Amino acid sequence: MGFAHGVGNARRTAAGAHTARRRRRLVALGEVMPGMAAADLLRRRLHRRNSMSLLKTIDPHPSFAPQESGPLPERLISGDPAYKTWVQDAARGETVKTGVWEATPGETRSVKGELFEFCHILSGVIEITPDGGRPVIYKAGDSFVMKPGFVGVWKTIETVRKIYLTVS
Repeated sequence: MGFAHGVGNARRTAAGAHTARRRRRLVALGEVMPGMAAADLLRRRLHRRNSMSLLKTIDPHPSFAPQESGPLPERLISGDPAYKTWVQDAARGETVKTGVWEATPGETRSVKGELFEFCHILSGVIEITPDGGRPVIYKAGDSFVMKPGFVGVWKTIETVRKIYLTVS
């Protein structure tokens, strides 16, 4: 019995060392937090496997309720624009987001700061005027990028709906 008991302990010790190495690697990769219980790790993995994919289709007409907002008062130039946002995916600690955004007519200052934004217009018409630049009209089917540091005027001429991808 002593021999079998000793072999079992050796196997458990080797398995424990393997588990510890794997946990340290997952912590380093940001997959788990230090001290996360095994049950929490399993739940997190199952949730990711079942709910997340490396391929994401953006629904241009989402069926869930949007987040509703408006412009910051200090950025409002004219009108009373209302915004609706349907965030459909977020990654890398919420620094990469994509979804659908809609705005009613109005004019605001657009200040991107450190944000990179790709836009594809689904419907409506907008006019964007970079500071020191000429106005550019975008309508359904058009795509554009506003890079970090962009500052200008965003004028929604007809209610606009766009697919967006932001990286902050």
